[in-house]
Formats: sequence, structure tokens, C-alpha cells
Amino acid sequence: MTNTVYPVILCGGSGTRLWPLSRKSYPKQFVQLVGETSLLQNCAERMLGPSQAPYAKPLILTNEAFRFIVPEQLTAVGIDPGPILIEPEGRNTAPAVLSAALFLAARDPEGIMLVAPSDHVVPDMEAFHQAVAEGVRTISERRDLVTFGITPTHAETGYGYLKLRHPPESTHEVVPLDRFVEKPDLKTAEAMLSDGSYLWNSGIFLFAVRDIIAAFEQHASELIPPVQKAVAEAKTDLGFLRLDPAAWAGVGDISIDYAVMEKASNLSVVPYSAGWSDVGSWTAVQELSNPDEDGVATNGEVTAIDCRNVLIRSESPALEVVAMGLENVITIAMPDAVLVASMDKAQDVKQAVTALKAKGVKQAESLPVDHRPWGWFESLVIGDRFQVKRIHVHPGASLSLQSHHHRSEHWIVVEGTAKVTIDDQERLVTENQSVYIPLGATHRMENPGKVPMVLIEVQTGTYLGEDDIIRYEDIYARD
Repeated sequence: MTNTVYPVILCGGSGTRLWPLSRKSYPKQFVQLVGETSLLQNCAERMLGPSQAPYAKPLILTNEAFRFIVPEQLTAVGIDPGPILIEPEGRNTAPAVLSAALFLAARDPEGIMLVAPSDHVVPDMEAFHQAVAEGVRTISERRDLVTFGITPTHAETGYGYLKLRHPPESTHEVVPLDRFVEKPDLKTAEAMLSDGSYLWNSGIFLFAVRDIIAAFEQHASELIPPVQKAVAEAKTDLGFLRLDPAAWAGVGDISIDYAVMEKASNLSVVPYSAGWSDVGSWTAVQELSNPDEDGVATNGEVTAIDCRNVLIRSESPALEVVAMGLENVITIAMPDAVLVASMDKAQDVKQAVTALKAKGVKQAESLPVDHRPWGWFESLVIGDRFQVKRIHVHPGASLSLQSHHHRSEHWIVVEGTAKVTIDDQERLVTENQSVYIPLGATHRMENPGKVPMVLIEVQTGTYLGEDDIIRYEDIYARD
């Protein structure tokens, strides 16, 4: 009997190294950095496995801020997600993996977990599935914990390494792991590259449910009681499973590498050389963006003249970026922020985020587009006593029944049809029609149609913050 493989996708990172496109409110796993799908969508498609193999629906761990974005993105590419576990707060990868293992142990203790971050690029899906199949065979033969090591293409100082007991003799040959190696300096990385027995640590793992729980019991037993309690006392919430916050508060913040993998003796590595990137910097994005013979990689409305080794992206169709005579430069233009940096500073972008946060600049963490469970909105114009927004509501979605203390609103429907409630009155508002919401009125907008509904909202008042909302009813169970 073949054991079922349970894909486990870790989807809680903040992605500050790819600012300004990736921000805390909408990090890189949800962004179309390479190709037509987001990194999460690409990961989920890859983790479904080959059609002939027994793969379960993906189990996803994420946080409160992303709980509606995850199913929305997966549904958009035709993937029905499995369980979505909500972490009350980030506690690194060890508690996340353990909570998934304990959740699965109650359902299939003989199952095999394939654990991967949601924000990596692995372009060759068939080669990845072959590598996983080699790992599954290893688990069935000797119950090892398996990790995947990437064959280095250069002396990289931004990755951790895996030291094998001997160099692999063939593709996908499973080799015992000797030890983990921290991110090296350049000289050490060059020596490891020449040695041939070192691979990049991909952060992708494969192990039987019962085996990883046993490894935690042996090497990180202090994590088991609070995580076990968090899973046992988890509450179902609109199709999500919310881990118990009181129990989770007692969980240590530690990676699975430090907690278990670096201490375990039964580790094997599947070498992988068919292409991989953790998309950890803008230089990585340039490499993945098919640069031309001069090293020029562009995206969006860009005109590049006499440039060499550059990445230039315009993230707004209304923003034309023109670059002339640039060399070794990154330029990322957003509607509300622009990054211009030397290529050799690509790993330091997070320092810019830290500096912006210290100044209290909202662009440090928030995008101009604010994603909500019902759709999204963006601010178009902000004045002292007014604000203009574009609001996009998904088919069948509904905003909460709410009121405001400090503002009134005008709604003008520009696409689709809105069902509008104002106090005890309900009406349909179609394209080119408008409606006025007086200050203090209880109101709600819904999209009863089969296509997206878009409206322009004009707010006027003494205070226009998002915290001036009193919710009376909400189908998404927000406070």
C-alpha cells in the first residue's frame, strides 16, 4: 500500500527584501514576480503532485492577515485547498511543522508530509516530482527524515549549506547528511563549491508524520505540550482552523533546522539540480526574468536605453519608467514608492524598510491597495477632509453592515451592480448610478451579480481613518 503524501505549505513570511513590491500587508508569496501566477499559486500547483500519485489536498499554515487571501488565490487557479491552519502569531517553522504533523497524526499517522515554503520558484515540475518520489522511497526503506539540497551554481553567501557524507554520483541519488552549515563568507563558499559535497539548503522537507513527531519528542520535547494543546483546542472559523492563541503564546520561536534537523542522525538529502530559487533578492528576480544579452530585465511600462545589467519594473500601467545609461541598477516603481539601488546592495533592501519604519512611513509595510475578504480597495486621492477610493467587490461578496462617526460617503457604481442597504432601505444601484450615505447611517454594500462590481467612493468628514468603522454584522466574522 502506498502512503499518501500530504503537501504542507508554509505561508506566513513578510518578504521585506523585495520591497516595495513585497510588503508586510501583501508579501512576495502573493505577488506575480515571475510569470502569470503568484509564488503561492505556483507552489500549490507543484505540490499537488503527479496525477497518478496519492497526493492529498495541500494543508496550509498562515496567519490572520492572510487567511482570506490564501483561499482566494488558490481558487483563482482551480485548486481546492485542504485545511488552512491559522497561527495566532509567527513562531517560526518548527512550531508550524509540528502543528501540521499533530493535526495529520489524528487522521493518518502513516502519511508522509512534504513541507515547503510558499515563496520559492521551482520551474521544472516533473523533475521536482521525481525528486520527491526518490525521497518517498527512502522513507519507506529506512524511515529517514529527508531534505532537498540544491546543486550550487556559484559561490553563494546568502544560503545555508548541507554537507553530504560524499558527493552524489548521479541525479537524485539520496545521500546521507553529514551536517548543516551556516551561511558562509565568500572564501568559504568558493571552497565548498569546489569540494562538490556541499549543496544549498532549500528548506524543503519530506518525512513520515510519525517520524517527525518522534524527532520532536527526542530533540525538542518542550515544544510538544503547548503545540499539542494549541491544535487540540483549535476552533473552526469559517472553514479555517484557528490554533488556540493562549496555548500558542507559550510556544518558542525556533526554526525546524535548529530545533530538530541539526540534531537528528537519520537525515538524508535528495540532490536537486533542475532549477530553484528562494527569490530572496531583486538580483534573483532579475535572473528569473529572462534578461536580454545586455542583462536588461524589465516588467511593465518600461523603456530602457543603453543600459547594462539592470532590473527595471513599473508596477502601474499608468507609470512609464524611462532608464538611460544605467548599469548594475535596480529600479522598482510603485504608485506610492520607488526603489533605486545598486545591484550590490540587493541583499540590504530590508535596511531601507527598517529606516522607513523608524520614520513612521506607511509605505514601509502597507501597499496602496488594501486586500479584504470581499475584494480590495485603493486610495486614489486624499485631502484634509476628503478621500476618493476605488472599491472592487468579488461576485457574491458583501461588506459588513456598518456605520461611521466622522464621515459621510458617496458611492458611484462604474462596473456591475451593487445591492445597497441604508438604514431600513434596500435598493439596487447599477452602472452610472450613485447613492449617498449620511454620517451615522447604518449601511452595507453587496455584489449580487456574477461579475466583479467596482465603485468609486468619495468620503467627506473630519476623520477618514479605517478604524472609524462600527460593525453590526459581518459574514467574515471580523471584529
